[in-house]
Amino acid sequence: MGKVRGTGAKGSGPESVLAPNISPETATRERPQFLSLCPFFKPTSSLLLLHLTLSSLLDPSAVMITVSVKWQKEIFKEVEIDTTQSPYVFKCQLYDLTGVPPERQKIMVKGGLLKDDADWSTLGVKEGQKLMMMGTADEIVKSPEKGTVFVEDLPEEEQVVAVGHTAGLFNLGNTCYMNSTLQCLHSVPELKSSLIKYSHSGRNNDVDPSSHMLTIATRDLFNELDKSVKPVAPMQFWMVLRKKYPQFGQLHNGVFMQQDAEECWTQLLYTLSQSLRSPGSSENLDAVKAIFGIELISRIHCQESNEESSETESVYSLKCHISQEVNHLHEGIKHGLKSELEKASPALGRSATYLKESRINALPRYLTVQFVRFFWKRESNQKAKILRKVDYPLELDVYDFCSDDLRKKLDAPRQILRNEEGKKLGLKVNDTSSAQKENDVKMSDAEGSSNVDGEPSVVPMDEGKNLQRSATHLFSAGSEKETQMTGIYDLVAVLTHKGRSADSGHYVGWVKQENGKWIEFDDDNPKPRVEDDITRLSGGGDWHMAYIIMYKARVVSV
Repeated sequence: MGKVRGTGAKGSGPESVLAPNISPETATRERPQFLSLCPFFKPTSSLLLLHLTLSSLLDPSAVMITVSVKWQKEIFKEVEIDTTQSPYVFKCQLYDLTGVPPERQKIMVKGGLLKDDADWSTLGVKEGQKLMMMGTADEIVKSPEKGTVFVEDLPEEEQVVAVGHTAGLFNLGNTCYMNSTLQCLHSVPELKSSLIKYSHSGRNNDVDPSSHMLTIATRDLFNELDKSVKPVAPMQFWMVLRKKYPQFGQLHNGVFMQQDAEECWTQLLYTLSQSLRSPGSSENLDAVKAIFGIELISRIHCQESNEESSETESVYSLKCHISQEVNHLHEGIKHGLKSELEKASPALGRSATYLKESRINALPRYLTVQFVRFFWKRESNQKAKILRKVDYPLELDVYDFCSDDLRKKLDAPRQILRNEEGKKLGLKVNDTSSAQKENDVKMSDAEGSSNVDGEPSVVPMDEGKNLQRSATHLFSAGSEKETQMTGIYDLVAVLTHKGRSADSGHYVGWVKQENGKWIEFDDDNPKPRVEDDITRLSGGGDWHMAYIIMYKARVVSV
């Protein structure tokens, strides 16, 4: 009776298996079909034993040769070869013993490696011959050390990371203006960092209790948003906001009225700017001013009297004025930096019209632009909305809006940024020029600091330099290198309004996450979005249109 034997570390199975009770004619007819299946199925012990037993029983001419096979440190003895079958069948036997798939087996025979379709009679394999096999066995599939964990079973802090965005905010009754404002400001890590440092007991004596409580409520709400994926009810914040600013608590027929998101944004930042000043600091660092503050230097000229004066002011946003000539954000900002005002003229002894032209003299870390879409319509005695489409870019360059002094400071960092981006694109850059520009930046920072401690040895810095220095102190702390502004900004948040009236409609916040993905925060229902969705918020219809947009500065280390 034919049998397959193989003893060794792996073992082989039963010593012999009896053939089933079938006719020789049936077995002979089915045998080619069985062999044709072998390449497509991983062989098993019982299948191989059955086939070889049938072969030896039904084919009187079958010649069985017994060999030993050495694989790695193991030797498998008394492995039978049916010379009437192809070498692939023999390899299947070895796969059952060693776990090495036939396609990975390299068996040394006369003339080289054993091929699947070779003829045994030409290979000269003899009884008792020792064959050498090389090959790597399949890895044993192990069960996972930890079972499958579903997102909803994770702690909430880990769920936030897995989902890729923080929680939405419940609408407490026409509070979408507040929710969208909070979601946009919550996306600013530097603001959250400043809020975390603000303690209950660390209140500045100059801060009134209601401002202190609003700052605490903002900090606590931001913390709650960071730790939750389930919608959060901003009840405490809303109560404190109405107490600080009663206009947000106005009722109409017993229902809280819709309010202006820009007003909520401005009032909240003003309050935080009062609370988040560094107490005891000689410069009285204003964290909010360093993050959002834009310093403008203005030339005020009267054409009638040729009187001229200049002034500086700090604002938290630029205005994009919308008219028939404005189709793009750049044009609207340019219009917003020019204005006419009427005031008394000492030279003329009466009121006169003055032209005010402003330039940016110090840049913020986050640049906010408000689209002036709402105006007072005298005929209807109510606020009306300008629906005109005004495109805005994902990348904004404000170099053209800057003063001459600021442009000189931006030139070197902009060159460094161009070189860095050129290298990423595989372009050849002028390293010598880049090094010279970088050195110029360092030299400009060193001017006015001649003593050992690095303190200015000349007149104190003006307000613009203080603002820039505050930003450097806040965002470069603990780093050997300082960051320099380039005047180039990337869009990170859009606050939109849908509807035709300022006193109705719906506000939504669209925020870019740290992973680069955009999320639409429609109250308690955050939804993922793509960049094309964001650029379609430019207006021109009844769809959501940008009202406030926020850009983040692209900086370089020098």
